[in-house]
Formats: sequence, C-alpha cells, structure tokens
Amino acid sequence: MRRTQSPRPTHVTRPRLLTALTAVAVLTATTAASCGDDQPPVTLASAARNPVTEVIDAPATVTARAAATLTAPADGTLSSLRVEPGQRVKRGQVLAVVASPSAQARLRQAREALDAARRAGRGVSTGDLTGSRRGTDKAADEAFDAARKAAEKIADPRLRDALLTQVTSAQRQYAAAARTADQAVRAVQRGISGLNSAVGALSAAQRLQAQQAYDLAKATVDALTLRAPIAGVVQPGGTRSGGGPTGGLAGLLEQVGGAQAAGIDPSVLAPGQGGPPAGVDDAVAVGGQVAAGTPVLTVVDTGQLGLLAEVDETDVLLVRAGVTATVELDAVTGASYDATVRSVDVLPTNSAQGGVTYRVRLALGAGKLAEDEPAPTPRPGMNAIVHLRVREATDAVTVPASAVFSADGRDAVWVVRDGRADRAPVTVGVQGSDLVQILDGVQAGDRVVVRGADQVRDGQEVR
Repeated sequence: MRRTQSPRPTHVTRPRLLTALTAVAVLTATTAASCGDDQPPVTLASAARNPVTEVIDAPATVTARAAATLTAPADGTLSSLRVEPGQRVKRGQVLAVVASPSAQARLRQAREALDAARRAGRGVSTGDLTGSRRGTDKAADEAFDAARKAAEKIADPRLRDALLTQVTSAQRQYAAAARTADQAVRAVQRGISGLNSAVGALSAAQRLQAQQAYDLAKATVDALTLRAPIAGVVQPGGTRSGGGPTGGLAGLLEQVGGAQAAGIDPSVLAPGQGGPPAGVDDAVAVGGQVAAGTPVLTVVDTGQLGLLAEVDETDVLLVRAGVTATVELDAVTGASYDATVRSVDVLPTNSAQGGVTYRVRLALGAGKLAEDEPAPTPRPGMNAIVHLRVREATDAVTVPASAVFSADGRDAVWVVRDGRADRAPVTVGVQGSDLVQILDGVQAGDRVVVRGADQVRDGQEVR
C-alpha cells in the first residue's frame, strides 16, 4: 500500500501532485552544505508548521447494495417471463413461472399417499407391524432427502432457509412419532401391550410422514413461481464472474471470486450463484429448458452503491468505521468521489501478490468532475483506487519525510545547531508521503538534514 498526504486535509483530489507541491513549499531556506572538505554536500531544510494527512491507497471494486439470483427449483421449462431486462421491480413481484411436470407428479403422488394414509389403520396384522414401520421410515427418508435437495437449489436465501427449516422441523417431528411407534411395536412383540396401540401409533406415524411429504412437495411447486426477494433492477441469468487478472489498475485488484468481480459484495450474495463463461449469454427464453438450479433472473439493488477495498495488513489497523476517503475510478477520468468506511472485516484474505489483506467496506457517495460538475453514477464491478484519510493534523510541526531515519531502534533526525550535527531522537505522528509530523524532539524553525543523512556523524561540522 502507498501512503500520500495532502496540504488541505479537508479534500484530496490528486494526492501525489499536491504532496509534491507541499514538500517544495515547506523547504524554507533550503541550502546546500558540506560536511568537511572531502564529503559530498547535504541538503538542509527548516522544520515548519503545516497541515499533514496520512493517506492509505487501496484497490477497490464498486459494489451493489445487494443481489439475488432466482433459480429454477426443479427441472422443467420457463413457461412465463413477466418482466423485461433492465426493468425495476418491487419486492414480492412475480417475475417468471417455471413449468415442471416432475414436481407436479411428485405432488400428486404425495397427495395420493396422504389420502391412503388417512384411510389406513385397520386390518394390520402383528406380522406386518415391523415391515410397515420400516417402509414408513424409508418413505420418510426419501421424502426428506428430495425436499432438502430441492430447497438447496433455490437461490433466494430467505425462501431457501425457510424451506430447509421446514424440512428439519418435519424430520424431527417424524423422528419423535417413529420412536413412539417403535416402542409400541416392541411392546406388542413382548406381549405386554395390545395390538390396537401399536397399530394406532404406526398409523399416526404414517399419516404424519405422508402429510409432511405432501407439504414439502407443495412448497417446491409453489416455488416454481419466481418472485423478487428484493427491490431492484432485473437482468437475465445469474451473476457473471469476471475474467482473469489484467494489467494496470485492474491488475492490482485481488481476484476474490466471481461475486466481487461482478460488482457484488459477497456478504449480500446468496451462495451458489454464478454465471456462464465469458462470451456466453445465459438468458433463458420463454419455453426454454431449465434444470434444477439454473439461474433464470437476477435482481440487483443499486439504491446505494458501495466499495469493497483490499487493505494491506501493515495498514489496516489505522482504518476504522467513519474514516473518510476519496475515490478515483478507471472509468471516469478526472472525477473524484466521496466515500466513508462502514466496516473492516475481522478475517483476512490472501492477495494476488501473496500478501495478507483485509476487506474494507465503504459507502460510496457523489462524485464531481474537474470542472466541479456532477460525475456520472458508477456501475457495480468498476475498478477504483480508494484514498483513505486515516489520520490528520491541522497545525503540526513537520519535517520532510526524507529527514527521518532509524537509529538504535527508534526514529531520529539530524538537527544542525551552531553549525554542528546533533542526532535528535523523535516521536513521529501523522506520516504523509512527503511530510511527517514530529511530536517531540524537533521544534518549528530547527534546521534538519533532508539529504545526505548517511554522510553525517554526531557532532560533525556542517558548513
């Protein structure tokens, strides 16, 4: 990561250019001096009071607030598409309908099994009890497995979680009923209970299993009507993964998965979503075949754009919620956007260069062009560089960054007093790329060595 500073802490437009100009401005009364007759000249400058800002540069990607991909819950065809690409939709609005003969057939079979279970319970002999219980257990296991697989292929996280919860709850209820039936059958076999109690318990388990299988099959059929889980803009297919690493600014971005490359914050993206290879249109036409899990439509909420930045481990401890930043986009030359840090991830990610980085999530604000005109609204997935203003000092004693060196495990500068060099230990505060705040050890007006410090010795005469 690169740190830069700005002479005006309230606004940074082109940090690298402004910091260079600031460094020139603070070199008041700069002179060339000699350390003895045979030593090369060194450069001196005066410590002065200046505003200084510590800025961390980090690569980032523009992200949408949220995205949800609607997938086919079962094999079939897309029978109806009720929206157009680019259309803005409301939450809960019907977007498409999938026709699935296989799901309808499972529902009919479950209804027939439920009707049969409701009529059962009479004429069961003692020898049939164990076989009937095992058959009921097998049917229940098959129904629960089928329902769980169907639920896991639903991309809408709310609907998927609701169906999986329903499956888990039904499985627990059946397990309790099955234990009761098993105890009753064992009691009959030991001759300590009547047949009617075992038949009644087994019939109750069969009816519960059949009812649950019907409810789960009906939930799958209901899910064939695809509704918008969030408000946003519709696009065909699923979220599309980005290509491989490229040069320039895009090459600085760590490839953290298709979601971020597509401009979607992974924390708001339902799992299992993806797209086709580059150059393939994954739009499903009306009447087209779909398999269970096929992405049909994606709803993207662009109401509040954000940024997902990758901050190096050496800098992340300076970043916290509320830190302000300016943003430059590859796609909008000369524009500067405002941003504010919302959160910093606790767990790290591995960068493309092999280092450790942490994801920083920012809210993206409005932008302005060089002519102070409003900048265009970015799109999710655009590449950016974020300039995080992590520390600021408005009236600080500063020296050029080149004056500070390390000696005996701490920072120091060469202060020239009465023509002789004196090594002064210092405490560094806000660190810009060209100016550094000195908290103690140097006063405003002190003359310090800013070039050729490696040629200077303590007490040496500097002319």
